Amino acid sequence: MKEKNIAYRCDGSFRGILCCVYEMYTRKEFPAQILTPDSPATLYPEREILTQEAHAGRVWRSLPKKLGARGARMVRDGFLTCAPEKEMLLCRFIARGYELGPSVADMLADETVHALHSALKHLYNEAHLFRGFVRFSIHDRVMTGAITPKNRVLPLLKSYFCDRYPSEAFLLYDKTHREALIHRPGQALLLPVEEFTPPSPDEEERSYRQMWRKFYDTVAIRERENPQCRMSHLPKRYWGDMTEFQEPEGESVRSASRLPGVPTGGRCPGLPRAGGQLPGN
Repeated sequence: MKEKNIAYRCDGSFRGILCCVYEMYTRKEFPAQILTPDSPATLYPEREILTQEAHAGRVWRSLPKKLGARGARMVRDGFLTCAPEKEMLLCRFIARGYELGPSVADMLADETVHALHSALKHLYNEAHLFRGFVRFSIHDRVMTGAITPKNRVLPLLKSYFCDRYPSEAFLLYDKTHREALIHRPGQALLLPVEEFTPPSPDEEERSYRQMWRKFYDTVAIRERENPQCRMSHLPKRYWGDMTEFQEPEGESVRSASRLPGVPTGGRCPGLPRAGGQLPGN
């Protein structure tokens, strides 16, 4: 497969990336760039790649066979990362996997494989931290929270919070990617939500927040205060959505004004089982 001075432009979805791979092997060419609707203009001539279910499904089903279960999972999770030009990175990784087989997942000396491993490490670490850094508030018996992640961590957090609160109604909003994890007993959805404006906390909620901040201040040992140590265990970029770091005057929480109804919008891409059904867009 020869490299060609041409740019593919797709819709940026997981299916769209898989369709780029299909086009690459159909035309026996490797593009210089893969663009999404948010990508800036390029000097390369562009080829529009339409997202087609049959083409995407064919590539998706081939991944466990060619790359192995681990390699397919790396492609699936790689789509959730904030890696720069991740579309191109995933296509390169798939091409290397088609060439080298399942062993590609361990070839860290390869530049493409190393870059994907680094992106996945950042994704998994961020998802792990949010398990402890998410703060929920309660409005009308519905738990709501907000996070500002760099990666699309909600699909990875879904099973954790749904298993932890199986009988609760809750909403966890990703302000970066404008999507929400919405859970009711027996049902959980990932939906795009452009904006979610909270109401002011009621008296009971303000009381609980005040107690939580008081607890945080009380357990601290002033004589042993170490800001650098605190930031190593609790990175500063997470503070904006954590109750203990919010001033009462500037509190900001997610709203449950439309719950337990579900906000309008289509289903967001989830995490498909390798070789199984493709995620919805």
